[in-house]
Formats: sequence, C-alpha cells, structure tokens
Amino acid sequence: RYRACTFDGFKSEPGTLQDNALLYAKTLVLDYPAVDRGLLFIGPAGVGITHLAVAIIKGLIEKGFAGMFTEFGSLLKAIQDSYNPISKSSELSVLAPIYQADVLVLDELGATVPTEWVRDTMYQIINKRYNDNKLTVFTTNYSDEPRESISTTTFSRKGKPEAMREPTLEERISSRLRSRLYEMCTTVQMDGEDYRTHMGRRRFDVSRS
Repeated sequence: RYRACTFDGFKSEPGTLQDNALLYAKTLVLDYPAVDRGLLFIGPAGVGITHLAVAIIKGLIEKGFAGMFTEFGSLLKAIQDSYNPISKSSELSVLAPIYQADVLVLDELGATVPTEWVRDTMYQIINKRYNDNKLTVFTTNYSDEPRESISTTTFSRKGKPEAMREPTLEERISSRLRSRLYEMCTTVQMDGEDYRTHMGRRRFDVSRS
C-alpha cells in the first residue's frame, strides 16, 4: 500500500506547513544516527503524515539501516490476540520487534478507543523505547488544540449538522504519555485539504456565464 511513498513523491508548496514537515523528515534521515529526538506528525486525514513517516523508513533503509512501521490499532489487536490460549503468538513475540527496532514508526496514535488498558499499553511500549534511547516517529490525526468538526449524525432543531468538539491528543492518550512525547519528539504540524478527495488531480472551478 505504501510502496510509492517517497520524499520525491510528496507534493508540497514552498512556505507551507507541508513543506516544513518535508524538511524535518529529510533532515532526520540525513542526520541519522546522530539524532536524539524523533518526530510527531500532527494533522488531519489526507494531508500526508503517513506518507512522510513511511518515506523516513524507506530513506533509512536506503542508507543501510533497518526500521519498522506499524499501525497502532493493529499492534494493540496483535497484543490482545496473544492472550488467546489457542494463539501461536505470545505478547513477548509481538512486542520484541517493537522494542528492538532502531527506528519505529507508530502510525495513527490515539485512533483506538482510549480504555485504561489501551493507555497503559501505549505508555508501556513508548516508555520502554524512551528508556532504551530508541528513535520513534509518530503520526496522529488528533491535535493539541481543541477543534470542531461537523457531525453527520447530530443535527440541530433546524435540521442543520451541528459542530462537535474533537478530543485533543492529550485526551486520547493521557497527559502522562503526551508529556513523554514532548521529551521524545519534535512536534511537526501539518494542515490542508484531504488529498484523497481528488488524489492529486487538479480541480477546476467551472461556472457558466
């Protein structure tokens, strides 16, 4: 799915947040292993945060280093499945590659419903990598600042969709873990329209005279 995600294939305009994020990503690959902080890409869906995270891993592979990419929800599901008595995997076998990877990309941080188990597991994984001085790159669609979105299921008395407040990243992952991420990573903000709505095709505004 992400085979084509490279720095050269990332579309950005000079002076934009996307262009700034691309610079951070390229610099990390260029400077590694002389890097002591990872990156936390924050942005709405479809602006390229996963693209840049994958491009970092691919760039490191081209330099001869090994890296690992995992989507956080899938990782948590694999850990849960390891508790099944008939499962052929164990929690240790699932987590060992996560702990040992020199550079790890954890995609979609905060996407899983934040139960106590999810938050404890997230903290265990991330804090272990922090203590072992392992570089980690994160992506998330949750912002540090409260923002509103238009609900497609909740309507006002006048029949109009209501604006709903989205949870912040801290609310999704806990203040304790967000504090740890400040130590581990440089926060890189991204914004813009969802690229997937037009898949890079130029859109024209056509009006009749």
